[in-house]
Parts: sequence; structure tokens; C-alpha cells
Amino acid sequence: MAKIKKTAPLDKKNDAKAEGNNPLKITKQHKIGFGSLLVLFSIALLFAFISFFIYGQQDQSAVRELTNRAEIVHNWLGKFGAFLADLLIYRGFGIAAFIFVRLFFLTGIYMVLGISLGKLKNIWFWDLFVIIILSVLFGFFATSAPELGGTVGYELNLFLQDYIGKTGTLLILLFGLIIYIIFKIKLSPESIQSFFDTTKKEMKAIPITNPLNNSKSGYNLEEFAVVEDELDDIHLKTNGSQFEINKEALKPTISNSSDIKRDPVAKPLAMQVTPVAIPEVISNADESFVIESAPEEDIIEENLASRLVADFGLFDPTLDLSNYKFPTIDLLKEYSTGGITINQEELEENKNRIVDTLRNYKIEIAQIKATVGPSVTLYEIVPEAGIRISKIKSLEDDIALSLSALGIRIIAPIPGKGTIGIEVPNKNPTMVSMKSVIGSAKFQEAEMELPIALGKTISNETFVVDLAKMPHLLMAGATGQGKSVGLNAVLTSLLYKKHPAEVKFVLVDPKKVELTLFNKIERHYLAKLPDMDDAIITDNAKVVNTLNSLCVEMDNRYSLLKDAMVRNIKEYNDKFKARKLNPENGHRFLPYIVLVVDEFADLIMTAGKEVEVPIARLAQLARAIGIHLIIATQRPSVNVITGLIKANFPARIAFRVTSKIDSRTILDTQGADQLIGRGDMLYTNGNDVVRVQCAFIDTPEVEKITDFIGSQKAYATAYLLPEFVGEESGINLDMDISDRDTLFREAAEIIVNAQQGSASLLQRKLKLGYNRAGRLIDQLEAAGIVGPFEGSKARSVNILDMSSLDQFFNNEQNN
Repeated sequence: MAKIKKTAPLDKKNDAKAEGNNPLKITKQHKIGFGSLLVLFSIALLFAFISFFIYGQQDQSAVRELTNRAEIVHNWLGKFGAFLADLLIYRGFGIAAFIFVRLFFLTGIYMVLGISLGKLKNIWFWDLFVIIILSVLFGFFATSAPELGGTVGYELNLFLQDYIGKTGTLLILLFGLIIYIIFKIKLSPESIQSFFDTTKKEMKAIPITNPLNNSKSGYNLEEFAVVEDELDDIHLKTNGSQFEINKEALKPTISNSSDIKRDPVAKPLAMQVTPVAIPEVISNADESFVIESAPEEDIIEENLASRLVADFGLFDPTLDLSNYKFPTIDLLKEYSTGGITINQEELEENKNRIVDTLRNYKIEIAQIKATVGPSVTLYEIVPEAGIRISKIKSLEDDIALSLSALGIRIIAPIPGKGTIGIEVPNKNPTMVSMKSVIGSAKFQEAEMELPIALGKTISNETFVVDLAKMPHLLMAGATGQGKSVGLNAVLTSLLYKKHPAEVKFVLVDPKKVELTLFNKIERHYLAKLPDMDDAIITDNAKVVNTLNSLCVEMDNRYSLLKDAMVRNIKEYNDKFKARKLNPENGHRFLPYIVLVVDEFADLIMTAGKEVEVPIARLAQLARAIGIHLIIATQRPSVNVITGLIKANFPARIAFRVTSKIDSRTILDTQGADQLIGRGDMLYTNGNDVVRVQCAFIDTPEVEKITDFIGSQKAYATAYLLPEFVGEESGINLDMDISDRDTLFREAAEIIVNAQQGSASLLQRKLKLGYNRAGRLIDQLEAAGIVGPFEGSKARSVNILDMSSLDQFFNNEQNN
């Protein structure tokens, strides 16, 4: 037999945390007190309603004279009860007002038991709906008894009949009842049919023929069914996150018909769970005679699972900040007023120049059309038959000369079209505001995990991409061409669409000025190492530890995915929300983590392989577990954007660069050198190249958004990444004094005088080789005179002057 094993359905720690985050400081005692009041009020209301139908007519006059203490009422709840009953029944909803008793009673019970009141929203909605329907229904049929439908039902009934007549009113009421039955009771033809089919199966006895005596045993299948309600070995973990069913408990173990005993409990319980027939194996009998089990065990498990999830509700990761409000669109500034202005004269002039230039080279055009964008106009041409595309492509500079324009780009051919594209910059470009792309329907209705609104295309359509599908983004371009604005556009898009519980940012800003505004949302959206003071990393030496910490987080998340038997973060979080994963086993809701590096070239210069290796690991493996990288750089050279990095960054954005070589380094094709700057960019995700005018968002706009978010209730701290313990540097910090170099004291004096800890300084001053100078630096570090290695920077000197150094050596001798 099976038993139910239950663990605590509620997590006390989470309850305590929720109470600590309650701004009104509503304790459990408050909820129990108020809930008890509602329960008692519902009982009092019930007595008042019942006595109204007994003494209502006698109390009619007393209701009008409530202030007169001499007036006698018969209502069991006195004058107050008479007033409530008259208000809700006679002048209200009639007999349907009894449903209010149920509503107040359930609300009170939920508060006393500590159940989430969010589940009551559905109950209140449908009960109020049926109150109105029943009130009008009784008002329609019971016109001679106004207390059945109440004044509300009577007046609504007359109002409907005045406009749609009795037949229309009856049809409206019938429709309301159908809606209630379908959506609340969830009654359907299939459920009715399945109910009768199940009843027939349960009522029908299956006789089993015994070949030994050719008689029928007469046993009903219900009487020796394995009934799932007796769950001795069905371990039900209902701590709010997981339940499991031990399938072995449902397997039959009866091997002989003589072992079958009548179970007096099985028959009534069989009405709840479909019985599973048990195969009977009889000795000395025909081996082919076997009664097979009905294949309904999996269906039972699924139904039980759905019932439990419905009881406990889906886990909501946003409950810790349930009152969080997303930034409003009015925080952004609208830079353009009238949209794109089409200059007909400019279009006609450019068209004629293109046609004339091609005609000079004996290239005739069959058709030409123009598509006007915010900053660039696309002219699509269809050449005459027999014209080679390469011949038109080679005329790029000649067409630019004839148009006197910067940034002519020829697309030959346009993917998916039988045309050749010539992109010509507009003389008066239109600025694309962040407000226009955030407020667009394409972004607001985007069904994406991490939607990013980058700007607008040549056809003036909002360009929205999913960072989760990229899965990593490389941004490059010359100085001042829009990279930092592009990063702000990416971060702003995610702030407008994702709750703080759903995404976290790791921001690396070597410039120290570009991303500092996001410090205000540290406890909402940022992630950092436990020992870091600031969430935004400005010191390149700390970047290596952060990247390695993300690698540790990646490995930990893959272990969680393995235990949960899922393949990616979306499946894992869906399973966790459905309470199929137990937090006691280390499972937790996993937010997306977006690593943003504003100047990658500076990291490569200072740290080199120490940065490239963890970046490559994350780029190769982190996609499935929700860690995504956005890397920006000014120098798109091959020693910065190496082949290892490019191979794992299929999504790339190129702002304007100075040469075709740089364009090929970023995009593997030319074109970025023909851009016009100021946010003009090319985007590719491994296939087509799309020209986009990046949305502009200024520093004051970012400040308004971060102020709006930062002023709201936040988490206690930023999202903490796992600690990373690096490998030992190989230096023996407990180095024996006797093993020191004979020049140790002299080297220490040079270092303290210069206040610069470097091996090259010792080489010059003491005329030493590099190896001996390096050993001296190691010994000085072991003694605590200089600090640890910090990349390209000189080591810090811990002793400030010669007197302190003398005191240091005296202390060593005394010890």
C-alpha cells in the first residue's frame, strides 16, 4: 500500500522575507485578526438575511427610523441587520445577495490560513458576475416577489426590456449563464461524454474465467484495483515547489489468483481514480491468458499534477518586488516632430544622376524606385537584360562622385529581391528617438525573451531583435560613431520590458564615465561579486575575477539544468514556476545575466589571455543557461577581435569605420566604411546585412529612467555572483628571511624612495638581469613591501618612507 509523505507546504523563510519587505508592516497577527472579523461578519450577515425573509415586512418601517431607539425590530441582528438585509436584498440584488456571505467567509478564511489573496480575484469576479445575472433573472420571472430579484434586478430587467424586449432580455440572461458555465464550471460536451463513459466503465464488472474449473470468479475489477488514493509510496512533496509520484507504487505485485483479496475500500475510491486492472497468472494454465493493465497510469499522474499546480499556483519570481513599476514612456524625449520629410526634388535629382551615370557606362535601367528612410534613401534599380551585376558594383565611387554624397553603398543584389540597391544619404537626416521605437507596437508586442529595439531601418520600420537568439553581440566602430549610445539603447530596451527579477546586468566600464548612471539601479538590476563595493566595474584588474565568476555561475547553472533534466534556461524556469523543482535541492529561479563591456580593446591590452579565455568559454557555452555577452570596442583589429571571439559572436553591429579592412574584420564584408556616422550602422546575425539608424537616447533621458527605477523599493543588495578563488600565484609568501637576495634591503630602499614597484626599475638602478630583478620583486611582495601584480600597472608600495622601512627591518630582527 502507498502512503503520502508531505513536507511543509510553505517556506517560513520566504514568509519572513515577505513580511520584512511589506512597507505597511502588516503582520500575520493583523491578517488573522481581520480575517476572523470577516468570517464572523459573514455569519452575522447570513443570520440577517435569513431573518429578513421571516420578519422583513414587519421591519420595513423600522429600517426608515434607525435613529429612533424606541423602534422595535425583529431581525436577529437588530437594526443593523435589518438595514443590511434591506440594503443588499430588497434595495440590492435580492436572493442572490446570499453569495456575499460566501465571499466574505472565503476572504476571511484565506487571511486566517495565510493563503495568497491573489487567488480570490477569480472567485470575486465570477461571484459578482453571477450575482448580477441571478438578480436580473429573478427580476424577470418573479415580478410579483420583488425581494427575490431586488431593486437592482427589477430595474435592470425593465431597462433591458425597454430596449431589446422580453425575448432579447431572456437571450442575454441565457448567454450570461452559458458564459458562467463554460468559463467557471468549465463544462463542455467532451467533459459530459467522458463523465458518462467513465461511469459506464466503473459500473461494469469484468468476469474472469478460471480455466481450472471453467467457472466465473465473479470478481468485479473495481474490487482488486490499485487505487491511487491510497498513496503509501506516492511521495507527495508539497512544499510549494515539487511533487513526485513513485510509479513503482502503482505496479501490481499479485502473481496468483489466490492472492487476490477483496478490498472494502477499493470500490468507493474507484469512483475517483480510474482503476488499473492487474494481470492474473495462473499456474498450469495457458500462458497466453493474461489480462493486460489499462494504459492510464501516465494520464492519472498528469491530472494529479495539474490539480496540485492549480492548488498552489504558479511560482511568481516578481513577488519580492510586486509593486515595481516599469518606467513610463514619457521619461523619454521626442526629438523629431513630423516624422520623415520627403524632399521630392532631392529624390528626383538623385534618380536622374544615378540613371545618367549608369548610362555613361552603357548600363540601361528598366525600372527604379526609392524608399525613404530616416537618414538614408534606398534606390532599387532593375537593369536591362544582359547587364552584369559586377559592372554596376564597380561603379560605386563614380556614383558617389556624381551625387556629391558621402556613404554611397551598393547592394548587388538585394537578398530576396531581383533588384540592385543603391543607398544614398539624405541631405537632411531625421533623428530616430528612443521614444519612437520603445512606443512602437512592434516592440511593445514583441514575443521575445530579451527584446532590444535598436532603431529604424531604411523602410522606416522599427528594428527589434532578441538578444536570447543572437546569443551574443559584438559592437565595433570608430570613436564618436555611436557605440555608447547603442549600448544605452540596448540597456534601456531591457529596462522597459523585463522585471528586475528576470534580468541582471554585469557592467564593465573602463572609461569610468559611460555607464556610471546605472549605479542608481544597483539593487534592482545589477550583479556583482560579494566583495566588490561598486557594481559597475571600472578597474580592469577586477574584470578577470568577474569573468571567472561568471564561468563558475555558468557551471553551477548547467548542473541545475542537468538535475532538472532540461536543456535550456527557459525550460528550467518554466518547470520551476510550475513548482516541479525543489528549492531544498538547490533549485532557484534563474534570471538572465547580460555582460556588457564598453571597451574591450583596453581589457585585451591590460589582461590579454586572462580575459580572452573566460570570454571565449562564456561565448561558447553560456547561451543555454541565459548568460549573454555584449562587447563594444573602438579598435576592430584582429588582435582584439580574434578568430576565437568572432566564431562565437554571429550577431555583430558595425558603426562607421575608417577602412574596408576594419569593416571586414567586424562583418566579414565591406560596407561599414561607407556609413555616414551619427548612429548609422550595419547589423548582421550571420546572414543578411541590415542598415539601421540607431535610436538616440541622451544622458538626461538615461538619468530620468534610472532615477525612476532607483526611487522604488529594491532588493536588499545587488545580485551576488559566486565567489571565485584563483589559482596560487606560485610565490611563497612565507619565504624564509635567510633565502633573501643579498641586494634585498638595497632593492627595498630603491622601491620605497621611488614609490614604484617594478622589476624594470631594479634592473636600471642595480644593473641586474630580468630574472634576478623579478625574484627580488617576488621577495618584496612576500615581505609585504610591495603589493600584488596588477597587469600593466606598477605594483603598489605599502611602505611610504625610509623611516617606516627602517622600522620594518628592526621589527623583523626583533622577531
